[in-house]
Amino acid sequence: MKFIVSSSVLLKQLATINGVVSTNPIVPILENFLFQLDNKNLTVTASDLQTVMVTELEVESSDKGAIAIPAKLMLDTLRGLPEQPISVNVDEDTFGIEIVSDNGRYKLSGENPIDFPKIPSVSRAFSVDLSSSALATAISNTIFATSTDELRPAMTGVFLQLGADHATFVATDGHRLIRYRRFDVKSSVDTTMIIPRKALNLLKSSLPSDNVPVKAEFNQANAFFSFANIKMISRLIDERFPDYENAIPTNNPNVLTISRGEILNSLRRISIYSNRTTHQVRLKLTPPNDLVISAEDLDYSNEANERLLCEYNGDDMEIGFNAKFLIEMLNNLDANTLSMELSAPNRAGIILPLEKEDEEDMLMLVMPVMLNTYA
Repeated sequence: MKFIVSSSVLLKQLATINGVVSTNPIVPILENFLFQLDNKNLTVTASDLQTVMVTELEVESSDKGAIAIPAKLMLDTLRGLPEQPISVNVDEDTFGIEIVSDNGRYKLSGENPIDFPKIPSVSRAFSVDLSSSALATAISNTIFATSTDELRPAMTGVFLQLGADHATFVATDGHRLIRYRRFDVKSSVDTTMIIPRKALNLLKSSLPSDNVPVKAEFNQANAFFSFANIKMISRLIDERFPDYENAIPTNNPNVLTISRGEILNSLRRISIYSNRTTHQVRLKLTPPNDLVISAEDLDYSNEANERLLCEYNGDDMEIGFNAKFLIEMLNNLDANTLSMELSAPNRAGIILPLEKEDEEDMLMLVMPVMLNTYA
């Protein structure tokens, strides 16, 4: 089996799917890319058993065959080569591989392609069409709030709720919750699923910068995404997602309206002086237009406060938040102005962008922290 391909084209395609490859996989064969050649069509697959990524490219060949090639060795070789056609020769009896460039030869040992895990098929699935920009925005707006606690697997992914009117993406780590809706993504089938964080990160990084159509297919066990010459299959998290709707408080009479940039920059400055463990900042709200943000670290006698102009309709209130969470959430908002709806110092706060696209809706919830009483 032999084929000729541009070194830079092959490198680009392998780099796109390389994120799936684990450095210390359960099964050693998963340290390899699976190369499958069918005349001019070369298909390369990477897998970690939970997530599979496949890329296709055109090469010069009239052969057919398959080989598993060590991923790291192949990538490191291609990264060191200038752009040029390379010839890849495979001995299918010994699984020996020879890469021939303009001025060098590189020999490495492959593995039997039969040992590579089979790719799940799209059986009994339904599909949804969406744009790559809509998908990338939905992932960016939610993935940062997923949990890293493996003891709560349902929270380590993004909950996707598909319906006839819209698609809802939800992420929570127990301290904050993001609900992002797309009204331009609809499904003829009402269903829910949890897509793992790793798969979504890989998907986001492999989506092209220009807007392309994405076909998303789902069955009970897996999600399938295909766009351009890339396919990705991810095993879904088989757990029950928390009842997020009941966690969102509905009666929030105290409303703060403020410039996102101003409160974000103030939080960044004030949080430097907060306790290094709790990251606690205090928001003191006084109607009609006074907000004081303060923090202190009693261990080091550090403290800071700033007064910001705002619009505030409600009762006098002091409420504490984890500055790290607030900063990350506000960083992921595009709006220039936001409102924060509050009910009581011990109840969750709701952050809403006041400018948004017609086809989207965004709600952020953040839990307060117990205020320390100043000495």
